[in-house]
Amino acid sequence: MQAFDRVSSSHSPLLDATLPRLTRTADHSVLWASVAAALIASNNPRLTHAARRGLLSIAATSFTANFVAKQLLPRDRPDRSRVPLARLARRIPTSPSFPSGHSASAAAFAFSVGREVPELAVPIGLLAGAVAYSRIYTGVHYPGDVLAGIALGGAVAIGVNRIVRTPEPEPDGPVAEPAPQPPRPDGAGVVAVINPSSGVGAGPDPVELLRRELPAAEIIEVPPDGDLLELLVEAAQRAEVLGVSGGDGSVACAAGVAVDHDVPLLVLCGGTFNHFAADVGIEDPRTALAAVRAGHALRVDVTRVAGRVLVNTASVGAYPEFVTTREKYEKRLGKPVAAALALLKVARRTEPLDLLIDGRRHRTSLFFLGSGRYAPRGFAPNSRTRLDDGLLDVRVLDADGFFGGLRTVATAILGHLERDPRYREDTRATVVVQRSADGPFAYDGEVVDGPARLEFVKQPGALVVFAPTGS
Repeated sequence: MQAFDRVSSSHSPLLDATLPRLTRTADHSVLWASVAAALIASNNPRLTHAARRGLLSIAATSFTANFVAKQLLPRDRPDRSRVPLARLARRIPTSPSFPSGHSASAAAFAFSVGREVPELAVPIGLLAGAVAYSRIYTGVHYPGDVLAGIALGGAVAIGVNRIVRTPEPEPDGPVAEPAPQPPRPDGAGVVAVINPSSGVGAGPDPVELLRRELPAAEIIEVPPDGDLLELLVEAAQRAEVLGVSGGDGSVACAAGVAVDHDVPLLVLCGGTFNHFAADVGIEDPRTALAAVRAGHALRVDVTRVAGRVLVNTASVGAYPEFVTTREKYEKRLGKPVAAALALLKVARRTEPLDLLIDGRRHRTSLFFLGSGRYAPRGFAPNSRTRLDDGLLDVRVLDADGFFGGLRTVATAILGHLERDPRYREDTRATVVVQRSADGPFAYDGEVVDGPARLEFVKQPGALVVFAPTGS
């Protein structure tokens, strides 16, 4: 009480002008939501993760403070007659005074963000301290309420930080071992097959680029009614380097031909997403052309299945629909929340399949297989650190009714889907998937018909692809 009297009897024109406004902006955690929005808008993965963890800490702290602590230890609000009228808070909550919810949320957010981004610890910590002090200064809480709120917020944030992992940084270095090739400064020996109907690539015109950068290269354009595979096979029979411009489906087709004819592959990313090209370090066709001229290449793995070669991923069931739904929401909600929402939508709309995966029975709508180990864990994989690890990445989520699905959504949001008993994740060199009948499966962006028995076999180092050797 004496501490509250000392604060209430103090006078500062600066604090009188700022603290009442600050305490209003902290109502309903609007202040912290605004800070989090600014961090997310930076498009910096570390800041975005810190913001999400801070918001999750606020949610957990607010629930604990308002529905547990205030009910167990109720306390009346301070006598406001002791506080000058000019700085009284306009909104006085009707809930008990102990502990201070504003102070708890401020401490939780500051602790979570500061732990993730140490350079923000001081400014956000000072802002949180000002919010906590404003609750006393404007007559809303006793000092003991504020100190208890700070302690509660810090304790809850520590728990949240133990649950929500910090994403592991991607290691630097090449994604595969170099496989030097003869330099081709003018493109002699290159035969490039251009698939103009593949994807919606927004880069430079591959035909004009090849003519300008590799004038000695042979260029074959696939006509509207042409057979891409047939043209690739014909090109590979006389090529010293087989080039392809198209999306991941076209690249996978060309990779199979290149492996069968033992020629290196030149990938001119001309599709919508160009996942394989990005993984080997080709963000622009000019990067690949520079690698051909210099003779820089990598030796990478491929995966065989049903007479085809895949270079990225494959799936059975509703995984393609899951990916489409996740990508629709992830820019606004972030990948973990978007993945959880996609899981819920797919689980509601899709009939599960009965699969026998390496002899183990699964009833699932979501089966994912990656040619190489993908990161991060869970059902939102997006990148590989190596393309020559000799492994297949297998992820399966079994169906378990509505409430099991809700549990899975919660664990996906927290980033711990691997702890869900319905989820399986493993790596191996060969995977056999047995279905009840022939049917469709997806690989590298294409949906094709396949046999009931799908055997995925990794072929280590089978493909040589031109790319920056420091990719």
